[in-house]
Amino acid sequence: MMIIDQMNREVNISIPPKRIISLVPSQTELLFYLGLEKEVVGITKFCVHPHVQFKAKPRVGGTKQYNFEKIKSLQPDLIIGNKEENDQTQIEQLANDYPIWMSDIKTLEDALDMIYEIGKLVGKLPKAKLLIEKIILTFSFLEKNINDSKSRIQVAYFIWKNPTMVAASQTFIHEMLQLAGFDNIFGLQSRYPEITDEELKTAQPDVILLSSEPFPFKQKHVNEIQSICPNSVIKLVDGELFSWYGNRLLLAAPYFMELRKELS
Repeated sequence: MMIIDQMNREVNISIPPKRIISLVPSQTELLFYLGLEKEVVGITKFCVHPHVQFKAKPRVGGTKQYNFEKIKSLQPDLIIGNKEENDQTQIEQLANDYPIWMSDIKTLEDALDMIYEIGKLVGKLPKAKLLIEKIILTFSFLEKNINDSKSRIQVAYFIWKNPTMVAASQTFIHEMLQLAGFDNIFGLQSRYPEITDEELKTAQPDVILLSSEPFPFKQKHVNEIQSICPNSVIKLVDGELFSWYGNRLLLAAPYFMELRKELS
């Protein structure tokens, strides 16, 4: 069956697929949430949720570097990837031999569309629809909470150190910040810009959020950055809840509400 993925690629897929490899952690977790325990035959070393499946399932490399021989041995009839998280050259190489469905996610709407399309693709559409309804409900509670508080907080969201990199516009993290009632102080820049200490000093965000991934910021980094911005509140945050776009979105809105309470 010919399917159009989120990158507007035509993909010829046997419906429903019986042997799936997922190259994206949040989409891997989604597949297991939808009940694809038997069908998922390969994951990456970063697909850490759910923990039981992470320990049990064969791993085909990371999100950027793949073990092509391992993938061949698993004989997938579908590989699921993502435009941002996966390496374009290797994805194109894999597409010569296997059907690959690619997501392209920058907004919550994109994420919900991905959940719907994957649910339809793998024969789990009713469960995917129910998940979408639950996610929409949690974010509607979040929106009401933000509207009731009538306050927004200027933030910088760090994703990397040496060089210092932040999340900016055209990213899913930026969308989550906006929905959580945070104004991204670097939001006029694009994607993941490098910033200097001087730029950070000049920006003077109310709050600096240090993500747990992809760089694992720790308390020692809080202390370092505090010396640059002594008037900013600096907070370690769960990066998965700002950047994973599968069923983990169920946990995101409640987490954002609690985070706002801590910062208010």
